[in-house]
Amino acid sequence: MNLVLIGMPGCGKSTVGVLLAKSLLLQFADTDLLLQRQYQMSLCELLETLGLDAFKAAENRLIADTVFTDTVIATGGSAVYGAEAMAALKAGGIVVYLQVPVAELEARIPDIKTRGVAMPAGMTLEALYAERAPLYKAYADLTIPCAGLTAEQTVSAVVQAVLDHAKHDL
Repeated sequence: MNLVLIGMPGCGKSTVGVLLAKSLLLQFADTDLLLQRQYQMSLCELLETLGLDAFKAAENRLIADTVFTDTVIATGGSAVYGAEAMAALKAGGIVVYLQVPVAELEARIPDIKTRGVAMPAGMTLEALYAERAPLYKAYADLTIPCAGLTAEQTVSAVVQAVLDHAKHDL
């Protein structure tokens, strides 16, 4: 079984994912890193070279075509735009939305332009949040409110939610 982390850039998917993998004795995969390795470019370079739509298509293909087993998967924030990717991730595991308020995200990411975020030029983080939040909620099996939590507290909240979720499925 996989544990799939979704959410906005800066919500802690990669940091929390590594800690979750260690605590649950699972493998860890970061789809942004897999995409960078495949193309041998940073996310910023990929977005510049491919353009936004082709970037999203490449991300969708990579995730949909990758077989993950017993893995904590930190997705790129834009993974939720890929229907095939999300169907594959949901089929193989539990999807957890790490929900962080936009004001906290803005404090965590002082300069979004250097982050390699898949968003149209000129779009604000607040507008991106408004666009993506409904997708995160729609795909999530579990939503973890992470406002003000440390990475360790978030890991504990995710583990508890997954255990509670498993009890309901029995």
